Amino acid sequence: MRIIAGKFRGRKLKGPPSLDTRPTSDRLRETLFNILAPRIVGARFLDLCAGSGAVGIEALSRGAAHATFVDRSRKMSRLIEANLEALDVSQDGFEIVCSEAMKFLMGREKKAAPAFDIIFYDPPYATDYEDPLEYVGRHALQLLTDDGMVIVEHHRKNEVSKEHGLLHRYRSLIQGDSALSFYRRVVST
Repeated sequence: MRIIAGKFRGRKLKGPPSLDTRPTSDRLRETLFNILAPRIVGARFLDLCAGSGAVGIEALSRGAAHATFVDRSRKMSRLIEANLEALDVSQDGFEIVCSEAMKFLMGREKKAAPAFDIIFYDPPYATDYEDPLEYVGRHALQLLTDDGMVIVEHHRKNEVSKEHGLLHRYRSLIQGDSALSFYRRVVST
């Protein structure tokens, strides 16, 4: 795995030690960040189910102001820390949280912490996608900025609902066996 663009362009990242973690491919990451390019500079980015941290690190490389990495595995959290340390990323530019996705979201919403501009959610393919998406949709006013967005990576055969509370899917992209579903926060009336 390597960083595609930005200040860390071409730098290699340590990958997961086993096949239990399915990293986002370089090609899909490049496609994702070509889409996000106008929004990434200065953004607060959440890499939920972060694995190696490659997506959040790509966001930092391209100018995100802050990235939060969440993974339930201590091993993956240490891998993310090692990757950030190797790139000499400033400690105030990131946060690593070892937690289940739902537990993190519920705790974050209750803390009244700063909202995210972009949430990237890439759970293992066998995981239930709907509960965390539904939670973010119900608490979008606290978890997302006004023009915030959520991107879900999933297997192209896994259908992800079009709406979740205040989240509405506005774009889908398929590349190989993977798909990206893009959601934006809609204004409640």
